[in-house]
Amino acid sequence: MSAPARVIPYPSPADEDRDGLPQWLLTTDHKRIGILTIGTALVLFVLNGALALTMRAQLAQPNQHVLSPQQYLQFMTQHGTGMIALTITPLAIGLGVYLVPLQTGAPRIAAPRAALLGYWLYVFGSLALIWGFVTPTGGAADGWWGYTPLSNSTYSPGYGMSLWVAGVFLAACGMILMSATTLWTALRMRAPHVSMLRLPVFTWTQIVTCLMVLAGFPAVLLAMGVVAAERVDPSLFSSNAWNIAYENLFWFYGHPVVYVMFFPFVGCVAEVLATFTGRRFFGYRGTVLSLLAFAAGSMSVWGHHLFASGQEVNDYFSLTSIMLTIPAGLEYFGFLGTLWGGRLRYTTSMLFALAFIPQFLVGGLTGILVANPAIDYALNNSYFILGHFHYTLFAGSVFGFFAGFYLWFPKATGIMLNERLGKLHWLLMVIGANTTFIPWLILGYDGMPRWMATYPAGAGFTTLSLISSIGAGVIGISMCVFLLNVYESARARVPAGPNPWQAHTLEWATSSPPPRFNFNLAYPVPRVHSYAPLLDAREQASAPRQAGPPGRSTGSQADVNRADSAPRPAAGEE
Repeated sequence: MSAPARVIPYPSPADEDRDGLPQWLLTTDHKRIGILTIGTALVLFVLNGALALTMRAQLAQPNQHVLSPQQYLQFMTQHGTGMIALTITPLAIGLGVYLVPLQTGAPRIAAPRAALLGYWLYVFGSLALIWGFVTPTGGAADGWWGYTPLSNSTYSPGYGMSLWVAGVFLAACGMILMSATTLWTALRMRAPHVSMLRLPVFTWTQIVTCLMVLAGFPAVLLAMGVVAAERVDPSLFSSNAWNIAYENLFWFYGHPVVYVMFFPFVGCVAEVLATFTGRRFFGYRGTVLSLLAFAAGSMSVWGHHLFASGQEVNDYFSLTSIMLTIPAGLEYFGFLGTLWGGRLRYTTSMLFALAFIPQFLVGGLTGILVANPAIDYALNNSYFILGHFHYTLFAGSVFGFFAGFYLWFPKATGIMLNERLGKLHWLLMVIGANTTFIPWLILGYDGMPRWMATYPAGAGFTTLSLISSIGAGVIGISMCVFLLNVYESARARVPAGPNPWQAHTLEWATSSPPPRFNFNLAYPVPRVHSYAPLLDAREQASAPRQAGPPGRSTGSQADVNRADSAPRPAAGEE
């Protein structure tokens, strides 16, 4: 696709946004919208994580009564829905809102007011879900998928379930709006000379993520509409066809949303590996093609969630699910190829990226097992499924998010995070995640159901459940260290400079934090020749140059001097 013809001139300083709470809450600056989205999602991450810790306290020993069975189901529903719809999906989309205009050289996001509306719909959806959870009549207790008949007005009376439906609907609408504006920015608002195959890997992961949101998320809007209609007229589901329709509508959203929750973090890891090996990302074109193939294939595998229902063509959905290992393998080949022969710098960001690679692989390989109908019949609704899912979305996606967070925090704030506290955060999260989730895979193999609110002493689950609960506590401590790091770094305010990591992509060619419209006369958009323009500039500057008129500097050297004028990483980061 050719570069857009319309070029927006640099604004004057009078056009800069003012600071202040009203200006932030009503901003049309994509960077502020992205920060608001990520910040809100992190707050909800802590709240939903507290629900998980409560459930692990319940299951640490047999016959516990921290929660009643009904309360346990409500906690599980709120935790699952909150983490998927309110936390990891907004983290993925919020990163795109912040970074895609910067990485494409655009001065703003397309339709910024629509992006802001998307954020507020997400906030109102979050409030509806939380309100439903704390209603006196009880919150939703039917799992994050809201299956009928558990979601109808007979089994779930009161306002809790209705507010759950409204919350999921509003949050999904918000993600659709933010995704649409991000996609339009990447496709039509790129700076001159930024062609599609000069976009960074992260932007490509955002493009395919937004395509999946626009294709898959309308299905959950229809599904929520079906549940809402049934709560008005309980006779609607007297025909089983409506139950089948709801399940297929929900999973047509429910499986693409899994990829929405990890594709952007694959992009984070790719950028981190390239930055801290000092190399271009290996196999760029192959990775782009694999992302497009993966996104297309993700729309054809929803039925493997319904193997045990007996209503799907199992061979077809098993084949399409297993075939996704081909593009996934190409992405891993890119990771390993980038690492091979690179000069690694073990920053906190790099450590999170390195941990992502094997842990996310466990999530993928266990997914292949449950894509086999014969195995899925035995493991369906067991703790093995929980282990697979959490290795994908926590040991995978959350680690990828923190790799990106530690990479781009200096760009967004202009200050550096504390590397010592960051590495302690990483170490505790690695220990906690694997101590929590490995026992789940074994417990699932031993037959522990995922909905069990407690268990008898003689069931054989006690030791592994206790180990898992201890691991969950370590994860909670790691998040306390992370919050302490952000607080202490905000107090210390060690300046970052434009490019503290010697990174390669376009967002590092402007100031930290960037100006209102991303680039200005002091930091113009440099000419882009590849997906790693700042690395190009450094290589050209270090190569022998033909003699030119005295006192005249090349454009490449000027770009390097401007982008890399920050101090080198502190001792211990090399």
